Amino acid sequence: MASLLPFVLIVAMMWLLLIRPQQQRVRRQQTLLQALEVGDDVDTAGGMIGRIRSLEGDRVEIELAPGIVVPFLRGAVSQRVVDGPDAGAAGDDEETIVLDDHDDDR
Repeated sequence: MASLLPFVLIVAMMWLLLIRPQQQRVRRQQTLLQALEVGDDVDTAGGMIGRIRSLEGDRVEIELAPGIVVPFLRGAVSQRVVDGPDAGAAGDDEETIVLDDHDDDR
């Protein structure tokens, strides 16, 4: 019985340090993807920042620059981008990128 205790402790530590945080990240990402709306500024997994123009099932059309609309899979959206003075009150810091106030190219 005493020889089983270290094994149980190792499994518990692995769960706390590896599995549980990954499950929380996946849950947060799924919540973000479900909450996307037209007009949201987002960052894609490839690092492109743009504004959502349409949502259709698992497809998202993102306007990267005026007149440049590119289709993406919904899962390619990695974060919401907050621009302006309300950037500090955005909520979840891990899902938010704050742009400078003078970023007026969009």
